Amino acid sequence: MKIMVIGSSGSGKSTFSRELGKGLGLPVHHLDLYYWKPGWVETPREEWEEFNKQLVAKENWIIDGHFGRTMDIRMKAADVIIFFDLSPIVTTYRVIKRRIQYHGKTRPDLNEGCPESIDWPFIKNGWNFRRDKRPAIIEKLKQQPSNKCVMIIGSLNQAKTVLSEIHRKGHHYFEQYRNDAVKG
Repeated sequence: MKIMVIGSSGSGKSTFSRELGKGLGLPVHHLDLYYWKPGWVETPREEWEEFNKQLVAKENWIIDGHFGRTMDIRMKAADVIIFFDLSPIVTTYRVIKRRIQYHGKTRPDLNEGCPESIDWPFIKNGWNFRRDKRPAIIEKLKQQPSNKCVMIIGSLNQAKTVLSEIHRKGHHYFEQYRNDAVKG
């Protein structure tokens, strides 16, 4: 099973993905961990695209991270696409909370040498995510074939409910969700 989890910074993608991985017994790949080299150095464009192609070629995975430029690579390969579509108030609060929680430390989903940081452009990007990036994401999700399970999570409570159901039903939860969505 191949699952991609996308959404704004602070939406809970990484935490959700870790729990999802435990519930389904699937390996979890946090894109931030691979993209950012120590000192917050970006991976070169061609190298990043090739890495994504190699990652999706694996048999089973959960890939957590937005990275719009390479999103189509992951979408094409995914069986399940989960989009965290949370309010900017929630995501901004969570980004600030995370900054305080990991002050001077590296988060578990980042490379060593990338201590938690925050700046105005980062906050602004997260705050404007719904306005600037959501319409294109929704359009891509609408274009997915009917055999893919596409989920939009709009609240933290919904995310908890989904995880609870997955822990109870395993991967069959996605089949049921997709079938229910097709019925309408």
